[in-house]
Amino acid sequence: MYPFPLQAFQAVSAENPWTYVVFGLIGFFFGYILELSGFGNSKKLAAQFYFRDLTVLKVMFGAIVTAMVLLFAMIGLGILDYSLVYVNPTYLWSGILGGLIMGVGFIVGGFCPGTSLVSAFTGKIDGMFFVLGVLTGIFAFGETEWMYDLWWQTSGALGRFTLMDWLGLPAGVVVTLVVAMALFMFWGGEQLERIFGKRDLTQEPKARVYGAAALFLAAVAVIFIGHPSPEQKYSKITISRDQADGTKVAYHTDELLVNRQIFPSPAEVYKTMFTNTLVTVLVDVRPEADYNLYHINGAVNVPLEKLETILPRLLAQYSPRTVYVVMSNDETRAIEAWKKLIGNGVSNVYVLEGGINNWIAYFGKDDPEIQPTPGPVADEQLRYSFPSVLGARYLSSYPNPQEYEELEYEPKIQLQIKRDKSGGGCG
Repeated sequence: MYPFPLQAFQAVSAENPWTYVVFGLIGFFFGYILELSGFGNSKKLAAQFYFRDLTVLKVMFGAIVTAMVLLFAMIGLGILDYSLVYVNPTYLWSGILGGLIMGVGFIVGGFCPGTSLVSAFTGKIDGMFFVLGVLTGIFAFGETEWMYDLWWQTSGALGRFTLMDWLGLPAGVVVTLVVAMALFMFWGGEQLERIFGKRDLTQEPKARVYGAAALFLAAVAVIFIGHPSPEQKYSKITISRDQADGTKVAYHTDELLVNRQIFPSPAEVYKTMFTNTLVTVLVDVRPEADYNLYHINGAVNVPLEKLETILPRLLAQYSPRTVYVVMSNDETRAIEAWKKLIGNGVSNVYVLEGGINNWIAYFGKDDPEIQPTPGPVADEQLRYSFPSVLGARYLSSYPNPQEYEELEYEPKIQLQIKRDKSGGGCG
């Protein structure tokens, strides 16, 4: 884990009630700032759509870009692991439709969900009615969701899709472009307020100009700070493991390798494949020729040289109950793949102990077609000969569950559950 342990903070919150006090204080001051900015007043909120008062735009967008600059600066400095920051999955077309519906409701009612709560808690009747409308809409959506769930969950589903992915640009460059766009919008918003709202801009504090310049310079600094490489991230990661006495101990990744704690035996991997509470993904990083010759049933071939191509998909389709087991003929290539996956933020990754050679030694005793290769064999070479290129059609590729009901092994697989849900929305 990085120096700022989000997972540990979440775990502690369930055990230490004082962390809930922290959450409560954050929520209180968030609401206080919204009320202080006038977000509890529906007239002020609605005025932005008539270009008379664009406080909402400036406050909310200002908060967003400030948080973005600080976030990516912390990532670049190695303080925060970006893979642990929840990013709402993108559903393009349903998102656009939902945005239009919410936008119309915002114009008609003068609130968004968050600002309506602020208004309601400060005793405003219109805010209370808006909250009631929000709750009614949530109930109506829940009761009718089955009619269109396939559409909204698959229409334009892009997973964890960011501006960096879309533009193909480094994070620092995107941060600077977004900040520049925001500052232009703030300037343009003031001109609209002057024209439609008859505001006297000469009365505005001059400090806002210095603040804008400081924000832009901070965004440019993110470019020079850069983004940590997977190797740099790997060198700082620690992973918690449950001990026999029920305590948790954080190990550096290299310690896990030395202590052999990430090498489940063929027996454990086999059992995991039939565990209903887990989704086991077998990632075979051998060359395609070896994979075609022999592989475990259900394994996906991703040669080590092409491993980076599947990283976006693994991060986008994160599930707290998915376990990835990488394998090669022995362990060398699989360990390298493990380091790459861990360094890129993929959780619950393990290495098949002894690789495919060990799998065959364990389950291939009754497979007469496979014979050991005589003489010494180099590392990462198959130690068995095969009569045909049958892939997963050998008996040992998919052992009979009835013959292996009782398997003894030292359990190594432990789920590392990171945060996979987050609130969203404005205000």
